[in-house]
Amino acid sequence: MWLFLTFLAVPLIEIALFIQVGGFIGLWPTLGIVVLTAVLGTWLVKSQGAMALGQLRGSFSRLDDPTEPLAHGAMILVAGALLLTPGFFTDAVGFSLLMPPVRSAVFSYLRKRITVQNFEMGQGFEARTHHSQPSHSARGDVIDGDFEEVGPDASAPKGPSGWTKH
Repeated sequence: MWLFLTFLAVPLIEIALFIQVGGFIGLWPTLGIVVLTAVLGTWLVKSQGAMALGQLRGSFSRLDDPTEPLAHGAMILVAGALLLTPGFFTDAVGFSLLMPPVRSAVFSYLRKRITVQNFEMGQGFEARTHHSQPSHSARGDVIDGDFEEVGPDASAPKGPSGWTKH
């Protein structure tokens, strides 16, 4: 029901704001503001999105919980959609979601109301925890070995390998 009310209320709010702002400053300045906020919002979404992607990569490289960077990325995506939607109310909500303190507050609010049942990172992570000794997993599917990179042999004949028929 709340989703229906949202889809009903947002266009009504936008229409009322367009009428009020347009009546106060005129048609062309109103349209100019709408286009300007879309362009500015696109630039901010791009920069904030790149920052969120960097934080997500950092959490993966440190093997940290990626929940918060993923949530920030999702909120930035929603902000981009709102900023590309013409309107003053959607622009205000979109710009607010581009502010990291607002995203953190929304994330904290959602985190209190969502329960995570299970979280795992990687496959067979327990097999990679002992680096100093040979790795042995419970399934026996880890093989330790050494390798040496060998460059191409200059005297090797060029052409087909001989493994296939011509």
